[in-house]
Amino acid sequence: MESKTEKPVDGPVLEFERPVVELEKKIDELRVLSEGSADLQREISALGEKVEALQRKIFSDLSPWQKVLLSRHPGRPYTLDYISRFVRGFYELHGDRAFADDPAIVAGFGWLGLDPPNADGSPGRELSVLVVGHQKGRSTKENVLRNFGMPKPEGYRKAQRLMQTAARLGRPILTFIDTPGAFPGIDAEERGQAEAIAKNLEVMASLPVPIVCCVIGEGGSGGALALGVADRILMLENTIYSVISPEGCASILWRDNEKRDEAARALKITAGDLKRLGINDEIILESRGGAHRDWDGTAEAMRKSIAGHFETLMALSPEQLVAQRYDKFRRMGAFVETT
Repeated sequence: MESKTEKPVDGPVLEFERPVVELEKKIDELRVLSEGSADLQREISALGEKVEALQRKIFSDLSPWQKVLLSRHPGRPYTLDYISRFVRGFYELHGDRAFADDPAIVAGFGWLGLDPPNADGSPGRELSVLVVGHQKGRSTKENVLRNFGMPKPEGYRKAQRLMQTAARLGRPILTFIDTPGAFPGIDAEERGQAEAIAKNLEVMASLPVPIVCCVIGEGGSGGALALGVADRILMLENTIYSVISPEGCASILWRDNEKRDEAARALKITAGDLKRLGINDEIILESRGGAHRDWDGTAEAMRKSIAGHFETLMALSPEQLVAQRYDKFRRMGAFVETT
């Protein structure tokens, strides 16, 4: 297994989770002072129960806009953080063989753990897979390098090249979606951004190997869909997947960014909404308080889900995979044909 990337020690606190964080800080302070005091231990225990009750209350009734904020939380684990937790021997590959490498998309081969590691630390059953995902940065320097997770055409062409390689080798494909959208700059347009995305959709639709996609943060527009034509679409509990951001929708429909809450509700972009609409196949529960509070717990829940879907898909023939994938996307949405 690759060495784990570490969770940031401190991060921003969203307004609605502030009461929980403040109580947890008080518990930490009391633990330092307790020194075996029975009275303080009882108070710590009572506060711990209060924290759990408060978390359940807050996170069971989040608005769509609050889930948008959680999906963008800079403390959430990104693609490389998940890879370091359940993809052993990941070897990143670079370049589209036409223009350049795009650090906003990471891709490479590795071994997905179908089972958790054994008691002695050795790996359990594993599956050789290609992993492709959007990657954001933690610091300003990293975000500039990763272009804030917004790929350019060379990123999508890199993904396409490696997915076709995986298909030739008979390797399943795992994708992670976490992007505000494809980069809209003039240089990306000059190099064929729309064509690169469209080609990915065409290629993924016809690949004869199992494809599992997991939305781990924000899934924005065609920049997300370019990695999302999969046999199974999974979404973490507090993620979004949409043709446009709530702010973009509000600015177009109402010319008022303050209407973003209303836009978030109308767009039906949360994991729960999309499950009801038949877009995603499973909602993966995050650790208590959100994925940014417990990277390891969320990663293990994701690994179990991904492994289960791959085991089911591996039993299908290439022809069955392609046919079922076509039917899956053909059934999405509603339309009326007129003459």
